[in-house]
Amino acid sequence: MKKVIDWIDHRLPVFSFAKEHLSQYQTPKNLNYLWNFGSLAGITLMIMIITGLFLAMHYVPHVDKAFDSVENIMRNVNSGWLIRYIHMNGASMFFIVIYIHIFRGLYYGSYKSPREILWMLGIIILLLMMATAFMGYVLPWGQMSFWGATVITNLFSAFPGGESIVRWLWGGFSVDNPTLNRFFVLHYLFPFLIVGVVMLHLVALHRFGSNNPTGIEPKKKSDKVSFHPYYTIKDLFGLSVFVLVFGFFVFFAPNFFGEPDNYLPANPLSTPAHIVPEWYFLVFYAILRSIPDKLGGVLTMFAAVGVLFIVPFLDTHPVKSGTFRPYFKYFFWFLVINCIVLGWVGGKNPEGIYLLLGRLCTFYYFGHFLVIYPLLSRYEPNLQPIDPSDSLAIDEQS
Repeated sequence: MKKVIDWIDHRLPVFSFAKEHLSQYQTPKNLNYLWNFGSLAGITLMIMIITGLFLAMHYVPHVDKAFDSVENIMRNVNSGWLIRYIHMNGASMFFIVIYIHIFRGLYYGSYKSPREILWMLGIIILLLMMATAFMGYVLPWGQMSFWGATVITNLFSAFPGGESIVRWLWGGFSVDNPTLNRFFVLHYLFPFLIVGVVMLHLVALHRFGSNNPTGIEPKKKSDKVSFHPYYTIKDLFGLSVFVLVFGFFVFFAPNFFGEPDNYLPANPLSTPAHIVPEWYFLVFYAILRSIPDKLGGVLTMFAAVGVLFIVPFLDTHPVKSGTFRPYFKYFFWFLVINCIVLGWVGGKNPEGIYLLLGRLCTFYYFGHFLVIYPLLSRYEPNLQPIDPSDSLAIDEQS
């Protein structure tokens, strides 16, 4: 077997690549369980792709048959209900994992030099996920699917020449069969694009290694351990906990994240009383509705994601980790609470106190990145601990 592996590896170095970048990959030895969410995101992506492939074998992308084909999967296909519930709840679990992963990166400064490209690739993955999830939500062709597609695609009409963009997205003059076919094809394609960007994300990660809770780059060999077996075991433990939570929703609360209206066939002549997107879009939906102008709301919604790309250039404080930044720490938790409130407001009617809260939280969201980060970079004290072996840093501190 060793001779066969050596023969293959000499011609196609897959085994040596896996050994170097997986088994013997050197990792800081002080990573906590928040670093598990990167591997959990990759595992969830694979689950979504595999279950999506099985669902695509039985799904019919036609406006007259899509809803019935989903019901057929649930009722007649062997274990179809299980595959669909895993896929449906997997989208929510995927976003939960990714949002925790992003907030972990914000707290510990994983976006700072030299990991700016790594951070930007992560935001690109988030954008591709959002597009994939939106198009997937349209495929069951229920009431919320149809009207959600109508509302969201109509947002592009706010731009100059936007009517042409909307007609191109629709494939006609309304949300109809060409729209469903396009969304099905793109929903099938985008996960493989995500896999490609994830590979680039891993290349960028392995270029400088993982950040760690202290934000101090490990310089000594004793500060690192091999990824296997230390972190593979840790990841397996995190995965077991994740599977328990995932399994609870699949088997005991499969429709917890869903909308009841989506179990009604799409009817273009009957508008639901309250059109809401999936929960993972509610923060951005609240930002959209907080601006009274349609074009301004659309631009602000896109800017809410766009501002994340420039975070590495807004926060230039020399200390990476929020652990050693007392002011940054407080503002970070304000941001977390602010996003939770925005998500809650996004599920309510945009009127009264909800509209006011949405505008205040939108103001703080952008103020946090565009105003507070630069001010903290300039005025927050440097409390980074010094490595005793780094004589140059000690001299500078003195």
